[in-house]
Amino acid sequence: MSIIAAEYEKTDIGMIQIAPEVIEVVAGLATIEVEGVAGMSGGLAGGIAELLGRKNLSKGVKVEVGQREAAVDVSIIVEYGNRIPEIASEIQRNVKRSIEMMTGLHVVEVNVHIHDVHFKQAEKPVEEDQQQRVK
Repeated sequence: MSIIAAEYEKTDIGMIQIAPEVIEVVAGLATIEVEGVAGMSGGLAGGIAELLGRKNLSKGVKVEVGQREAAVDVSIIVEYGNRIPEIASEIQRNVKRSIEMMTGLHVVEVNVHIHDVHFKQAEKPVEEDQQQRVK
């Protein structure tokens, strides 16, 4: 990945460079803010989808950055019971808005890839035998 061209962010006192990894983190945060997103997926190459975690905020995000534009791909896991098209549209809006506001780059596309559906674990009722063994 290349760094944004120096002439794009040249100021009177120096230049400003934004690494693509920063844009990946911004896109990742904007994605997990959307209700109905259960987590990020490493994609097909990663093999195993990981539930939401704050340790790697760029997981499941790929960006292409030019001098003035960016294109983003996010791979997600949705929570069961939510409307996937609505979640994907909200992700697109949120990612585009966040990147444009924070970096000044124009986002030309945000592609959302749904890799899995997360089912909530049903809580098992505690049986009386297990609840209190000693009286």
